[in-house]
Amino acid sequence: MWTVYSFTGASIFASIIFSLLLFLSIDENPVMQLLFGGLAVIFELGKFFAWYEFGERRARRNYTGAFSAFAFYAVLAAISIGGSVGGINSATNKAQGHVNVQQSKISTYNMQIDAIEKQIELNNIAAEKYIQMERIATGVARIQKENEQLRRQQQALAAERDSLPVVNQGSVIGLIDSLAKSLNVKTQTAQLGLVIFLSVLLDFFAAFFVGLIGEELRFRNQFRRVNPITIDAFESAEPKEPELLTNTMETSNEAEPTAVQEVEPELPKSPYEKAIEALSSNQVNCTKRAVTRFLKINNEEVDDIFKQLLEEGIVSKKPNNHYQWHGVTES
Repeated sequence: MWTVYSFTGASIFASIIFSLLLFLSIDENPVMQLLFGGLAVIFELGKFFAWYEFGERRARRNYTGAFSAFAFYAVLAAISIGGSVGGINSATNKAQGHVNVQQSKISTYNMQIDAIEKQIELNNIAAEKYIQMERIATGVARIQKENEQLRRQQQALAAERDSLPVVNQGSVIGLIDSLAKSLNVKTQTAQLGLVIFLSVLLDFFAAFFVGLIGEELRFRNQFRRVNPITIDAFESAEPKEPELLTNTMETSNEAEPTAVQEVEPELPKSPYEKAIEALSSNQVNCTKRAVTRFLKINNEEVDDIFKQLLEEGIVSKKPNNHYQWHGVTES
């Protein structure tokens, strides 16, 4: 269960962080950020509490309450998934922004280098015209010096471009680019699809483990109410010495009455008496459904039994319409 608790806490924490990334970006005012951040945390925790309550009500066969809890969870889950989508999208956009800035610097250097290359080509064309005009000494020499300066400038720009740090493309950005190429879609479309998938998967992952914890707690509570005989309790009991058959026969002979006593036949117990006996010995839980199954009677008879139990103060009704067993007071 510690593994389940760890996964649940990690998934809920990640969902809260991604929602905070979106809600905190709404306003730069610290007071508004505090309000929006608290709202994001409340939405996330309320969503998982609603899912846990949905499992509890469904286990108690309270389908109306389960439907209302699920509706409440669906609204909060939609808000949470939207917040997670915005938060993950914001984080990936920030990472993509660093890559774009680096790419733009390299593109700027490439454009300057290409412009210098085009200028050199124009100078070469002009030099050919000077050669045709037999003005090699004046025109061609000047163009050659200018081309040498342009070449040095071009080499300096290339050295600056190559000295830029290598773009550190994260795994998520690489995955988005791979998805965009494989699906033949735009990078923004692949990014949005991946973000929505991760947000929904994170939400379902956390909801699954919250439901698993609820199932474990319900099993523990039911196990404690039934109070079964366990191996530890059996081993802790003191062993009794075996009795001989002769001792048993002597005891039975001594216990035989001198005169035959008439044994009155035991009257059959009413359903009400059977219900009190079963509830007193913890054979069934204090619920109408458990008593109905145990006594194998209809709902009307069970309603009459619990009505009489309420009138006599043997049971009481909680605010959540559950019954609490108080026991029969011995007079």
